[in-house]
Amino acid sequence: MPRPFPRPRLRSTAAVFTTMSALAATSLITGPSAAEPFSAAACALTRTEAHHSEGVDTWNTAYPRPTRTLDAVMVFLSFPDATPRTTPDQLAADHFPATSRYFEQASYGRFTLRPHPLRNWIRMPRPSTSYVIERDWNESHRADYLRDALAAADGQVDFSRYDVVYFVADPDAPGVDSDATKVVNLDTPLRADGTDIRRVVTVFEQHPPDRLVLAHETGHVFDLPDLYHRPVDGKGDWDTYVGDWDLMGSQFGLAPDLFGWHKWKLGWLESRQVACVGKPTRLTLEPLGAGPGAPVVGRSAFGLGRGTKLAVVRTGPETALAFEARGPAGNDAGTCKEGVLVYRVRAGAASGGGPIQVIDAHPHTEACWEASVYPPLADAPVALGESFTVPGDGVRVKVEGRTVSGAWTVKITPG
Repeated sequence: MPRPFPRPRLRSTAAVFTTMSALAATSLITGPSAAEPFSAAACALTRTEAHHSEGVDTWNTAYPRPTRTLDAVMVFLSFPDATPRTTPDQLAADHFPATSRYFEQASYGRFTLRPHPLRNWIRMPRPSTSYVIERDWNESHRADYLRDALAAADGQVDFSRYDVVYFVADPDAPGVDSDATKVVNLDTPLRADGTDIRRVVTVFEQHPPDRLVLAHETGHVFDLPDLYHRPVDGKGDWDTYVGDWDLMGSQFGLAPDLFGWHKWKLGWLESRQVACVGKPTRLTLEPLGAGPGAPVVGRSAFGLGRGTKLAVVRTGPETALAFEARGPAGNDAGTCKEGVLVYRVRAGAASGGGPIQVIDAHPHTEACWEASVYPPLADAPVALGESFTVPGDGVRVKVEGRTVSGAWTVKITPG
């Protein structure tokens, strides 16, 4: 489910726009203080029963893994109580090729999302208002909507050909609520064309839509959790867990690349690109966003893209600290601060329950007030020349320098 667009506030924790998370690459630096990292498997948290668990030791086969080309069908639904004011082609262009480009860049070219939009409207049998569409959608009304949509589309769509299904509603129909866009996971799958459909992305976005909203929802299709914190009264800050630093926290963030941990989970990082740190170790971390076609702004990107992107310190049976270099590269091109980002991962925490939380290396300051979704975390990374000890864990990170290509030299000392 997408984050609602933040409303302007008079205090400094206001702001809106785009977030992205960057991956940190690590390669060993020779020298007397360098130490060989352990195998990445030693830091791979075990997948738990939590919804969208952050465990990375195995893949949940109930979800398609985005390590190849996946095909997505877009079905456009109109209603008897409205005449569409947009065309399917216009709505498809709201989301593609932008969504495919996002994943192409985030995956370093390892994943392609190939859209197959229909060229015509498919008429639903009932008025839009009859489905009572809303953010916290009644299960019965939602089931009616999905059954009607599938039945209406089945004559024109061979669902057995597709890995991802998007049902896109006429945004101008009176019963459509743009805040209701979400992934629906089905305990009992729908059945069409000899295929079980276990999840559907229901799209109710306005035209034009929120930025990167479809990429966020598609992340759930690949078993990624919501990283935002939903206030009980709906009036507080949604971005206290990760701020601008991951698409699954906010599609409006300044640095919306996926965390290195998520890229490891999805299969976009090889084990050799993940350093498991168990003793004082000096590493070279590549910017998370650096890869083919994504040079580091202001520097040569020669040689970047295949080095270590993520360093991990195991802190418990279901917890770890992750370290990655974030800067203006790739999907993070809009970030206003750079450095080594530190965050805590909890494999036992469910989606929406803080499975990842960014640790602020500058807890008494904030940054990027005019654009950040959560300025207190906008300056969270450890900057060049700084040292930072993680509260409660005693793990220390020192950012010692930069290479000519833009990688970061870092020393990590477990507590």
